[in-house]
Amino acid sequence: MADSQELTRLLHATATGDRRAFAELYRESSSHLFGLLLRMLQRRDWAEEALQDCYIKIWQKAETYDAEKGAPLTWLLSVARYRALDLLRMKRPEVEMPDGDDDFSLPPLTLHDEAEDPMARAVEGQGIARMEACLRELPKEQRDALLLAYYEGYTHQELAVRLKAPLGTVKSWVRRGLARLRDCLDE
Repeated sequence: MADSQELTRLLHATATGDRRAFAELYRESSSHLFGLLLRMLQRRDWAEEALQDCYIKIWQKAETYDAEKGAPLTWLLSVARYRALDLLRMKRPEVEMPDGDDDFSLPPLTLHDEAEDPMARAVEGQGIARMEACLRELPKEQRDALLLAYYEGYTHQELAVRLKAPLGTVKSWVRRGLARLRDCLDE
């Protein structure tokens, strides 16, 4: 995968209407977005549909990316995450949230593209292992809130019901969990 500077350059070129830059941006980032979409939506056909929608939105909104506010891959993944949430709300409104008594396990964190070279997969595997280790270091309520929000697509309101906690408390768990996760990954 391209580094952050290259993705930023590709996003800026895409914002000017550069189709080649957009095609390169797609090649460099689509496997990551598709992995997230597949985990959240749990249906390949929905994930494929969402991926197409994401890149339409990226093409249309590339000029809104601000490198000072975050990494380009983070921005791209957030486009995908919000699209997945929209699809879940639209296509699965009848799904009830599971009971709150079960214990959560970490979802499989695999993002690699089978076409990538082994070295890239090894580097990515190290990053995934680090992410899993950092998630395990979080207090249970923060880890559970983050996993449900980011991998299952729960809103803050749904988290409050699912975790049987006040809305403000759930928001704090998510905010503090993200801050601790960021600190752990920066070490």
